[in-house]
Amino acid sequence: MDEPRPARVVADADVLAADLLCGGDAREALDIVRAHSWVSLIASDPLLADARAVVARLADPALADDWRERVDDLRVRVDHPSRDHPALASAAAGDAAHVLSFDDSLRTARAGMRIREHVATSVKHPRGFCGLFDPEKLHPTVVGGDYPGPDRDPRA
Repeated sequence: MDEPRPARVVADADVLAADLLCGGDAREALDIVRAHSWVSLIASDPLLADARAVVARLADPALADDWRERVDDLRVRVDHPSRDHPALASAAAGDAAHVLSFDDSLRTARAGMRIREHVATSVKHPRGFCGLFDPEKLHPTVVGGDYPGPDRDPRA
């Protein structure tokens, strides 16, 4: 099992859809990723397909298609076996240290132990991620040098 990379983040389909449709904790968490060029969103095609389906079902298929096209430019693409959970498998394939999910069953202590048997990642609620992820403290380790602040507009 590879060591997780602390600036790699996976957002489960529920978080990706909530970011687009609702804002709140999901948007705040993903804005951290979008605002820093050295923080990567890791996602497989099946994970994005799940999120696209949620957006299409809850909002509009055209919006879902537009979102799917735009998110491709932001993500680091990974592959994984089709039978695997898309977010967890994306984390394993992309050595992501963080998985963001609203799914309570993925955030239990028991689930955490089972997940860490296969991948060294931590599943967090987006609000928890925002409280723990500190770009200023992580920057010297990941990039080096002093933290210059966000280097991208998260709304661009």
